[in-house]
Amino acid sequence: MTRWNEYISENKDRFLEELTQLLSIPSISNDEGRKAQMQACAGKLIELMMQAGFDAAIIEETSHHPVVFGKKIINPDLPTVLVYGHYDVQPPDPVDLWHHDPFDPQVVDGRIVARGASDDKGQMFMHIKALEVMARTGTLPCNMKMIIEGEEEIGSPSLPEYLNNHKELLKADIILASDTAMISMEHPSIETALRGMAYMEIALAGPNRDLHSGVYGGAVANPINMLCKMIASMHDENNHITIPGFYDKVIELSKQQRHEIAKLPFDEMEYKEELGIKAVWGEKGYTTLERTGIRPTLDVNGIWGGYTGEGAKTVLPSKAFAKVSMRLVPDQQPEEIADLFKAYLQQQCPPGVTVDVKYLHGGKPVITDTKTAGYQAAVKAIKATFSKEPLQVYSGGSIPIVALFKEILGLDTVLMGFGLDNDNIHSPNEKFDLVNFYKGVETIPFFYKYFTEKRS
Repeated sequence: MTRWNEYISENKDRFLEELTQLLSIPSISNDEGRKAQMQACAGKLIELMMQAGFDAAIIEETSHHPVVFGKKIINPDLPTVLVYGHYDVQPPDPVDLWHHDPFDPQVVDGRIVARGASDDKGQMFMHIKALEVMARTGTLPCNMKMIIEGEEEIGSPSLPEYLNNHKELLKADIILASDTAMISMEHPSIETALRGMAYMEIALAGPNRDLHSGVYGGAVANPINMLCKMIASMHDENNHITIPGFYDKVIELSKQQRHEIAKLPFDEMEYKEELGIKAVWGEKGYTTLERTGIRPTLDVNGIWGGYTGEGAKTVLPSKAFAKVSMRLVPDQQPEEIADLFKAYLQQQCPPGVTVDVKYLHGGKPVITDTKTAGYQAAVKAIKATFSKEPLQVYSGGSIPIVALFKEILGLDTVLMGFGLDNDNIHSPNEKFDLVNFYKGVETIPFFYKYFTEKRS
């Protein structure tokens, strides 16, 4: 299909300019003050999709942020691929660690650096450009629909209702998503599992006001001290999570499955050097790849309270707060884990303080069926452009909507991502290598070709 490569080569500078425009919009979904930017980003997507050759592209309002839907139907009797992506991004904080404004995209050493570059605007945009490549060269072999949400980074709260209300509109044969990573360009891979998540917020309250730490210290429980003790108690000396019942539904992998994970290319020394750490850490009895893929976790994402300004202020704070995420594996259920977490903290809460625990959002873990026509088409597509068979990997990340696609629409999802683990997603200086971006645009049309052949 040399016409695809020729078209990409002739238009690659324009593709990059359009991606830059998209990345310049600060579509931060968890910031209520950014609703205008969320609408602007949705509007920009409509413009870019219509320019790319979609038959129709519309903004669908939800109870929170809008969904963008587009379609290209060439023959209703042919298979339909439903592409999923999201246009919302994480907050850029801490902004002072960025090398430049996070919403002023810069190309540095062959990488585009901006918030959302890899997660997920860059990867989502590959699909729009792939549709353009096929439409403009007359090689689109089947129908294509696309749903781009604006709430993935906050747990997709409006999506269940949207999916239930639009089952006919979203009718398709397979879902294709690129919100994941591969091992490397030398070792292409497809993610075959996603961890679920339960995201919690803890608030500890002590005295009715901030107190002088000299006058009251030692006599009144300090909420920050108490919170730190409670959090520390959630792991034992083997870094095993101590919440009763936490592991009850965890499906343990077989020796053969763990052996397959051990064969994946991984250099622990290089891993440590890239992260600037002297040692890895985690649950005893498991390797680094197992800890980040097949085991559940509990991590503090933020903790605050008291005085954190410049200089000293001798204060015993009245309140302390923390945000905690728990990554889950089959068959853990986020609501059940959230209840266990809340019960544990209530039981551990010492006298002198009170605890309030909120479940903010979550999602179920997912395992991909590798026997589907969609997965096999992805394998062949990657082999066509990388000249090697992709490896199977377990993802440490979570995409809550994937489980909902199966429950509500009855559709399997193929996770064919082109990001890299070092793309700094959710961190300062997020980037997406341009070679990965263009390789994605080149590979996606092969997926359509092989999926149509399998389904026809």
